[in-house]
Amino acid sequence: MSRSLVQGVEDAIRAISFLKKEESLRFMETCAAWIADCFQKGGKLLIAGNGGSLCDAMHFAEELTGQFRKARPALPAIALADPSHLTCVGNDMGFSSVFSRGVEAFGKKGDLLISLTTSGNSLNILAAVESARHREMKTISFLGKEGGKMKGLSDLEWIVPGFVFSDRIQEAHMTAIHLIIEQVEERLFSGKIRLTDERLVSVW
Repeated sequence: MSRSLVQGVEDAIRAISFLKKEESLRFMETCAAWIADCFQKGGKLLIAGNGGSLCDAMHFAEELTGQFRKARPALPAIALADPSHLTCVGNDMGFSSVFSRGVEAFGKKGDLLISLTTSGNSLNILAAVESARHREMKTISFLGKEGGKMKGLSDLEWIVPGFVFSDRIQEAHMTAIHLIIEQVEERLFSGKIRLTDERLVSVW
């Protein structure tokens, strides 16, 4: 048996096991509560990331606009992933502006920005968080390694430490995303649901 394969499996298990730590559980619970509150108050999520983290952002958004575990109303989430927007802004203004420009276009007070960056040093993510703060949006960051320049900048953050490469960190991020979405659905849709004034109301 390949030693590198066995080591890879052990590293993957270690990454997922990090979710059992108290700090991870608190983060997921708080994140789910903030997202549910945002939706109940008529807000939306904007989600940003680069490369594999952008794929995770898209996956996050589609589980909300579609559905995850329950048949329920669609939830407003936008991954800042439109290729025409990314290439337009990247070409005209620079790649560091691709997400902040999206926040400027779609974000408002009461919305949430969720950013995913395994290094914490992505300039376009840093700019997006700054743009969100100017709009009085809450910010949540999924980070890795030591948190990078993003550490301490968001209202809520979670750092997956101890991995050199992004893939293990992203695996932990995606598992957390699934667990958070499950908790959001539970918070919003455990009872009978109705839509009132374009807001979600849970009737317990």
